[in-house]
Amino acid sequence: MHIEHEIKLDFRDVLIRPKRSTLTSRSDVDISRQFTFRHAAFPYDGIPIIASNMDTTGTFEMARALDRFRLSTALHKHYSVEECVTFFKGLERKSAAFYSMGITKADEEKFQRVMDAAGDAVQYVCIDVANGYHENFVTFVTRIRTHFPRLVIMAGNVVTGEMTEELILSGADIVKVGIGPGSVCTTRKMTGVGYPQLSAVIECADAAHGLSGLICADGGCTTPGDVAKAFGGGADFVMMGGMFAGHDESGGDLVERDGEKFKRFYGMSSRAAMERYAGGVARYRAAEGKEVLVPYRGPAADTAQEILGGVRSACTYVGARRLKELSKRTTFVRVAQQANEVFGRP
Repeated sequence: MHIEHEIKLDFRDVLIRPKRSTLTSRSDVDISRQFTFRHAAFPYDGIPIIASNMDTTGTFEMARALDRFRLSTALHKHYSVEECVTFFKGLERKSAAFYSMGITKADEEKFQRVMDAAGDAVQYVCIDVANGYHENFVTFVTRIRTHFPRLVIMAGNVVTGEMTEELILSGADIVKVGIGPGSVCTTRKMTGVGYPQLSAVIECADAAHGLSGLICADGGCTTPGDVAKAFGGGADFVMMGGMFAGHDESGGDLVERDGEKFKRFYGMSSRAAMERYAGGVARYRAAEGKEVLVPYRGPAADTAQEILGGVRSACTYVGARRLKELSKRTTFVRVAQQANEVFGRP
């Protein structure tokens, strides 16, 4: 047994300290990024915010809606081969969507069929497991890199620097960071495992950037300010599920109660997801997600605009003319627990 005594922080534990700025308008801020990758042949040009690969957010409709803002979507993995091929062949900006997959033999065979039919129409792939620390995952990432050397590979999830480094050295271009911070994830309650998300982002970004790799902060953002904090902490990409749930383009049933509209939103390790896709919760495991109703929010474009406006505003407060400069100009101020309680933060 070992105890780390250094304090670790979540997004709610800090605020960004303002600094003198010469920027006079949010319109002066460029929040797009251009990346070249350690391994992949395809460059990235866009705004590095990604809708999560949950079946309630990672939909074709969401990808089309967010692409108008040059954002991306990690598609859920339950579309058919034919549906995926048709969709990717119709994409003009290839970074608008990541093909998502697990690491089973069936996942790999399905991906091979998609690639055989779609070719270079698929350029971005997300290899996604809840626990990125087992050897089979690293081996799988290496095998996909070997077979598809030109692809941009995002892989995770992990929360520590040493595993970030191992995944990058094994073939990942982007490491997905986060265990348990999502609004419908119960891993921390069910297993006791996790890591405060802001500290995970800071530590994993430092490890990745030393190897010319990138990270994607996955989970824990409930407001545009949290997205700004993730970028300020060193994240290259930010992925979110809950903030893109409840929209016209989101999956999940529309429910009306007492005259108000809601949409169902659930984690992909929840009982609802496993009953839908795996015939129920296996006897050897427990559900590590929950199902909730979120208020119906209309078009995703409204939320996208709100997020982008918040990030631009954060940049003006610290004098970052480009998103790339935000982490260099960010100083975090720790917020006392009493202040969290006063402002209603859990």
